[in-house]
Amino acid sequence: MQTAIFILIVLVFVAVSGALVRLVRVPLPVLQIAIGAALAWPVRGIHVEIDPELFLLVFIPPLLFSDAFGAPKRELIALRRPILDLAIGLVFFTIVGFGYALHWLVPSIPLVVAFALAAVLSPTDAVAVSSIVDRNVVPARLMHILEGESLLNDASGLVMFRFAVAAALTGSFSFAAASLSFLYAVAVGILAGVAALFVAAKMLQLLNRIGGVPAEAQVLITILLPFVAYLAAEHFGASGILAAVTAGLLTGSTGIFRFLGVSARMQTISLWTTFSFVFNGALFIVLGLQLPEIIRKVPAELTGHYPVVQPVLTVLALTLCLIALRFVWIWIGDITAGIAARLGKREAEPFGLRVRLAGSVAGVRGAITLAGILSLPLALQDGSPFPARDLVIFLAAGVIICSLVIASLALPVIARGLVEPGEDAGAAEERMARVGTAKAAIAHLESITQTDEEEGDVPGIRLAAANGIVAAYRRRIAAADEADEARAEVREAGRLEIDLRLAGIAAERDALRAMLRRGEINDHTARALFTEITLTEALLNGRQTRK
Repeated sequence: MQTAIFILIVLVFVAVSGALVRLVRVPLPVLQIAIGAALAWPVRGIHVEIDPELFLLVFIPPLLFSDAFGAPKRELIALRRPILDLAIGLVFFTIVGFGYALHWLVPSIPLVVAFALAAVLSPTDAVAVSSIVDRNVVPARLMHILEGESLLNDASGLVMFRFAVAAALTGSFSFAAASLSFLYAVAVGILAGVAALFVAAKMLQLLNRIGGVPAEAQVLITILLPFVAYLAAEHFGASGILAAVTAGLLTGSTGIFRFLGVSARMQTISLWTTFSFVFNGALFIVLGLQLPEIIRKVPAELTGHYPVVQPVLTVLALTLCLIALRFVWIWIGDITAGIAARLGKREAEPFGLRVRLAGSVAGVRGAITLAGILSLPLALQDGSPFPARDLVIFLAAGVIICSLVIASLALPVIARGLVEPGEDAGAAEERMARVGTAKAAIAHLESITQTDEEEGDVPGIRLAAANGIVAAYRRRIAAADEADEARAEVREAGRLEIDLRLAGIAAERDALRAMLRRGEINDHTARALFTEITLTEALLNGRQTRK
């Protein structure tokens, strides 16, 4: 019962944080950490014992799947070189450089444990970055690289983290064996993700053929997909992390959604958006809840003669070390890419000093780092406590908070002016797509009405209906026209039409409520009609906002 109450409290304050972030000018992850700390401090921290493997299973697959599913695939492919350079090369560079720096700065942490902390700190969190700074401030190319990096380095960083933890548990490490194990984990993990997606597609296809299957059953299959992929890979000793990422990346491109009904599609998209918000928020609130107790348990070797200042300075030094390592690697990668472009007689696209600095500061740590570090085993194989566990959890939590604070303060200043004023490329692409689809629809409708006239199929009724739809498509095309006068006229007409439709919807809702009160309809009928009205109203409000 206590665990259930704890979960409900966390979920309630995740929702509260979503409302409070609109009132206070604080990044959402920082606000959620503060809420958790405020809840925990009076009662000396709230702790719920949880198995590390269970913790990874609950949080990692849905988070990685959701991030992979929403990632811009086209941009990831186009920018694959810098993304892979950061997602793989920078991870190993960070593990070596940060691991030795940490062991030198805090000698009480064994080197293999320092490598484990470095590995779990190597993944970045683009969701936290987007909550700190507006996408219109950061160049689109840099933002896509950060998104792709955060997606792939979750896998590489956490895989290396598990190898380091295994070395700490067994007390031995073989580079050759670790390399083979890494390749096996990657290959089988990818295959497990593909296999899980194939099975899910076949199940959805079967349900689609049966017909009449509730949308909730179809949605449940999409929910289970990342967990099945993760567990299948883990069963064969491979990377469940890569399996979940692979399933998420391929879900959109494989056409699996064509087997889902309209209702199931809407529920799936809405549900995964909610999952991403809830799981990220829950992790940061859990971090805040643990923070007071983590601070109270800071080992004496870190406090020294200055119990408050020394831990803060240590965390700050480690955070600046991570930023410096990122800057050096991005700078080296930029120079290497320029040399390769000149050798290949291609035009180089250098980042420039400010973009390199923005990319370095934007490498904040977030939910994945927290989930990984909290999954550290409590004890070694001989039953003795895991070395420096409380200390590295404190350092990881401190680096997460410090990187968020530094990015929230410095990134808007560094990125100011990097994006030239003008229309967003995404908005222009969306307008082009709207025009193209509208023209295709008009051509199809005109061909249908022409065929009906030739066959003598009640041309008057069909033609009138088609003309009304074609007129709506032509208004869409005119609204996308570059001519300001034409666009203004069409937008005003569209605004008036939307206002009238919204007024009619309000009257529909009032009448529906009156019929429900009078007992003329039951709750099921009212719920179905209210849902239909709400969806229509949402579409109209979306159109009104875009106008």
